[in-house]
Amino acid sequence: MSEGDSMGAATEAFVAHRNLLFTVAYEMLGSAADAEDVLQETWLRWADVDLATVRDQRAYLVQVTTRQALMRLRTLGRRKESYLGPWLPEPLLTTPDVAEDVELADNVSMAMLLVLETLTPTERAVFVLREVFDFGYDEIAQAVDKSPAAVRQIAHRARAHVAARRPREAVSAADTREALTAFQRAIETGDLRELLDRLAPDVVLLTDGGGVVRAAPVPIVGADRVAAVLRGLDAAMSLRPAQVNGHPALVLRRDGKVDTVLALRVDDGLVTGLYAVRNPEKLSHMERETALRR
Repeated sequence: MSEGDSMGAATEAFVAHRNLLFTVAYEMLGSAADAEDVLQETWLRWADVDLATVRDQRAYLVQVTTRQALMRLRTLGRRKESYLGPWLPEPLLTTPDVAEDVELADNVSMAMLLVLETLTPTERAVFVLREVFDFGYDEIAQAVDKSPAAVRQIAHRARAHVAARRPREAVSAADTREALTAFQRAIETGDLRELLDRLAPDVVLLTDGGGVVRAAPVPIVGADRVAAVLRGLDAAMSLRPAQVNGHPALVLRRDGKVDTVLALRVDDGLVTGLYAVRNPEKLSHMERETALRR
């Protein structure tokens, strides 16, 4: 095979798996910008590989992506330690098929990504590859540089850790949309009665401004306090529903530009978590749809 043919084959394989690789990196990092950087690093390494030596191109590409994401994840951990205020994942305006894949949508939800933040980098990589993408222990072992036996132990520990912290039950898109409609109505009219009925007594509101725009520096806890903050939102902003990370959410725009993305977590019919991303550096993927794949 000529050099040109080899590069063409490498490009074709990378493009074929790109959405999968992005999803792996994003699940591990919670940042679309960092996931894109990881894919760039993966491509540079993939372009130098002799394809004749690769038995399974998909598995090989995922392994390279995982290694690059692990290095980036450890750097991100240091960066988050100095982050101003609560840190939230970067929201994605997702294609309709993401919501149709209920398991994928559950795993890329804002609530789930925050649960994954409580894992160590290696635990997160193992959990994502095993539970979300169903890779075998031998394949994961090569990606994280551990023995298959060690990977089994890590997977068991990570699975138990996540199970204790993830939303207690799957919530239908219809129920989430109903809650968001009540939020939108309450915000637009200032009538808090229906909104308070939707909030759990210990609901938590996290606002991520990154020190760039106004945001609460600490979590806001309690239905009355959260409702008061929502009531104080600028009435001049437009509110529109959108599919964010595979789930219904609200997008608040000011003068046509995305100002805030508001996602929520629902447990037992009540809103227990609200996630408001305001950091402008995290809103660039809200202007176009992102395709995610398993």
